[in-house]
Amino acid sequence: MKYNTVIFDLDGTLLNTLDDLRDSLNEVLMQHSYLPQRLEDVRRFVGNGVWNLVRRSLPDSCPDQEVTRIMEEFKAHYKKNMQNKTRPYNGIMELLLDLNRFNYKLAIVSNKYDAAVKELAQTYFGNLIPVAIGETSEIRRKPAPDSIYTAIQELGSTLDSAILVGDSETDVQTAKNAGIPCIGVTWGFRRREVLREEGADFLIDTPRELLTLI
Repeated sequence: MKYNTVIFDLDGTLLNTLDDLRDSLNEVLMQHSYLPQRLEDVRRFVGNGVWNLVRRSLPDSCPDQEVTRIMEEFKAHYKKNMQNKTRPYNGIMELLLDLNRFNYKLAIVSNKYDAAVKELAQTYFGNLIPVAIGETSEIRRKPAPDSIYTAIQELGSTLDSAILVGDSETDVQTAKNAGIPCIGVTWGFRRREVLREEGADFLIDTPRELLTLI
């Protein structure tokens, strides 16, 4: 493959954010007398935006107004606690340094809300990834291709030179909707079988394998 632009998902691909997400979610749920969620449940719930994470963590009978209220409380708690346990996956920093050394254009696109995406990207990756895009009212969340198009524009790149690297079925669908290949990573929040069944173009087990592919 010959590409000069690599667009990454964030949670489950670059950063293991699961523990901090669960801790903030459960803190707010228990404040409202709802049952806390297990780590594996949160793993299944993430990937489609914060509202859906909270919606899936609450009883079906919970009205949308309550979901929204708890979501806002979760976001406030998570903002203060999203770097407690979150860490880059093994090999990610070395990969990013190599990609920069070879002058690849890099971006992040995520269904996490935009302020958190930008803060985490700056904190953990600094100038290694200059473009970071999360969900906003103007940018539809994945699997809509909006964030891909925005990243391409901000990087001054083109679709035919870009690939998407992600850990979920949502990422595979996003890449298809944008018309670019998807590399599925097996160290994230979804099982290898999910990525294969969804139609990921390639699967990798370690960050180092990405360099071999591109």
